[in-house]
Amino acid sequence: MRIWYDACTGKHVRYGAAIAKRLRNAGHEVIFTIRKHPDTVALARVVGENPIVIGEYRPESLSSRLEESANRVLKFAKMFRENPPDIAIAHQSVELCRTAFGLGIPIILTADTPHAKAVNKLTLPFASTLVVSEALPKSFLKKYCSDSEIIQFRGVDEVAWIKDLQHKKEASNFQKPLIVIRAMETQAAYAPDKVDPTIELVKKLEALGNVVFLERYNTHNARHFIDSASLVARADLVVSAGGTIAREAALQGVPTIIISEIGRTYVNTYLARMGFPIFMSKARKVLNLAKKHIGKKVDVSAKLAQFDNPVDMIEKAVIKLKAQKA
Repeated sequence: MRIWYDACTGKHVRYGAAIAKRLRNAGHEVIFTIRKHPDTVALARVVGENPIVIGEYRPESLSSRLEESANRVLKFAKMFRENPPDIAIAHQSVELCRTAFGLGIPIILTADTPHAKAVNKLTLPFASTLVVSEALPKSFLKKYCSDSEIIQFRGVDEVAWIKDLQHKKEASNFQKPLIVIRAMETQAAYAPDKVDPTIELVKKLEALGNVVFLERYNTHNARHFIDSASLVARADLVVSAGGTIAREAALQGVPTIIISEIGRTYVNTYLARMGFPIFMSKARKVLNLAKKHIGKKVDVSAKLAQFDNPVDMIEKAVIKLKAQKA
């Protein structure tokens, strides 16, 4: 079968690479598309993908977002006019959903951000199948996915690539103790007018060790790209206002502090409840919490082994849709 995967962010690339590898090994053809974004192009090379770049990330205004999204849909429509894929898969790509729905292509979606209301409205109702963590509440799923088949798994999305992660050598070049701070995603649609608290924390945490501050919107240049999933594996502490890098770290046993209300998500609190070293904190309390947990890596291998790999669920969904089309 011809299967289309579209990635809009670095996380999508990681997820898509894991899915594409599995599906190719099963004999499927995978069409991998991405939009130009500070993380996507460089990370695609790191994970061994050579995707088709369609469109770019333009968060300057509501108009720029709308125009770029519409342009991507038009380009996809032309791209698949003569030979559309059999199935489309994404982590809530708005443009994939609109294109696939318009062309009558069944859609498999993954999702983990109930707080991203705009994206949820524009993607989830189109899903034929939704593959999500058991951390997400039933109320969220019923609100957006009344006509979808819902498959819930034990664990979080990041398990899909953390279990088999191959660490890059560059991550071992930083002095210890290593503290990784990830800037807040201030230009996300769900975070308007938010002040990034991580900037002020850099100087405070430098008293405890070597701080590596990972910006979000600084460059498309692959020479400046750092493979954050490998980097946090070597870290003594991770501080983030977001989610993906925090979960990547915690799943590898690295103590992780999450700040901001955006960081208090269902999947983050789920991991904390399951015993992974992930801690919620207000910005003013981060320094004291950092002193308590820095360098105290936890062996989470047994806990990680108990989690499902969501790629297994996605592959089963593909098999089921294939049978329905036969």
